[in-house]
Amino acid sequence: MAGRMVAGTAALSAVAAGLVRPASAFAGGTGSAATAGTPDPAGLPEAAGIDRVLPVPTMLTGLLPGRGLRRGSTVNVLPHRSARLGATSLLLALLAEASRAGLWCAVVGVPALGVTAAAELGIVLDRLALVPNPGPDWSAVVAALIDGVDVVVVAAPAAVTAQVTGRLAARARQRGCVLVPCGRWDAPDVTLQVVNGRWEGLGPGRGRLRRREMVVSARGRGALARPREIRIWLPGGPPPAAAAPATGITRRARRAELTLVRRG
Repeated sequence: MAGRMVAGTAALSAVAAGLVRPASAFAGGTGSAATAGTPDPAGLPEAAGIDRVLPVPTMLTGLLPGRGLRRGSTVNVLPHRSARLGATSLLLALLAEASRAGLWCAVVGVPALGVTAAAELGIVLDRLALVPNPGPDWSAVVAALIDGVDVVVVAAPAAVTAQVTGRLAARARQRGCVLVPCGRWDAPDVTLQVVNGRWEGLGPGRGRLRRREMVVSARGRGALARPREIRIWLPGGPPPAAAAPATGITRRARRAELTLVRRG
């Protein structure tokens, strides 16, 4: 699977000139900022016949209609209501499988995005375009990227209007792009929100952060009219202790067996 033809390359050059940077450049990659992180129409096939649903990690399939990112849809990602945690990790996880499948992704308005964390979650940095600071004309930058990129993540300003969000969502539907706004957004197809979360790996006075456990809720239209929740671990999936024992023996039963052996 490969990314689609960039129909809006001329518009991208005019609107976002000097703004788009390849993620590989931020990570010390060798590609030039002019070409390594922006879609090249000469190197991408036509859009005809491409999959209508983009892949996501298995742990996230239960949250999304069609078990993936449907082209033309808007998937809103929200952090935890009070702690403001987890949204960036969830965003990167959503992009990972599409990136590995050869699709183009772009992230707009997230200057603190960690490219090392993105790579650890499986994102191919040479297929990730970054616009850390899009400026006041951010919606025009997003619109240009929608024309030529498979998945566009945008951290929208707090004061974004319903007119702007509606126009960008309509453009994504027309172009077959998946639009993933982070923050308040009117009338998305799906809303994913981090309900709870915690880090694992730290002990009393020692250890290192290894993975983040998060509970993510999904709500939206159709099948998602009734919200659902799942528990995920990033990166790398659940720790061994979280997996169900293959034999079906409970922890209490195993302790009982060990006690019996010692008495024997």
